[in-house]
Amino acid sequence: MAAGMIKKTFLAPLGKDNPVFVQILGICSTLAVTNKLENTMVMTLGVMFTTALSSWTLSVMRKWIPSRIRMMVETMIIATYVIIVDIALKAFYPEMWKQLGPYVGLIITNCIVMGRIEAFALQNKPMLSLVDGLASGMGYAYVLLVIAFFRELLGTGTLWGYQILGSWWTNWSIMIMPPGGFFMLAIFIWIVREAVFKEGSK
Repeated sequence: MAAGMIKKTFLAPLGKDNPVFVQILGICSTLAVTNKLENTMVMTLGVMFTTALSSWTLSVMRKWIPSRIRMMVETMIIATYVIIVDIALKAFYPEMWKQLGPYVGLIITNCIVMGRIEAFALQNKPMLSLVDGLASGMGYAYVLLVIAFFRELLGTGTLWGYQILGSWWTNWSIMIMPPGGFFMLAIFIWIVREAVFKEGSK
């Protein structure tokens, strides 16, 4: 497998094909978990794990899956990896598991996971599909982490639970509410599309 192809596959979701600010996928979790940096980190690691291994597994199995039950098999494979994430969280980080609640289970319905399987894994070899799934998860992760950074800092004056801004700071309550998630996402998409994509097209 050519190193150039692997590099291209890895870099695409981190830039021009980013699943969040280009394809506008996975925004439910953008709204749900990005009010705290710690929650966001755990959620994005779960998505990276699920996307990478689901893509790899479906790529390995793609020749033996009948087309009429393809979507059912994909959902079952994704659900298997999400259950692994859920069990691991419950066993090793019970407090975080309680905080995230049902949102871990919602990884099953994340459009990024199913989208990469349908668009890439079913047409490519397992190793390349693993790289694509991992990179797509990373592209999703860094967008959400940037949003969570500003939402937590502006909304509570803290980062990772530690007080950063002093008593002089007035918390922006809207930042830890659902509208704050959409607000920060919209700003981030605007900045990236204006500053990065337009510059690259010149």
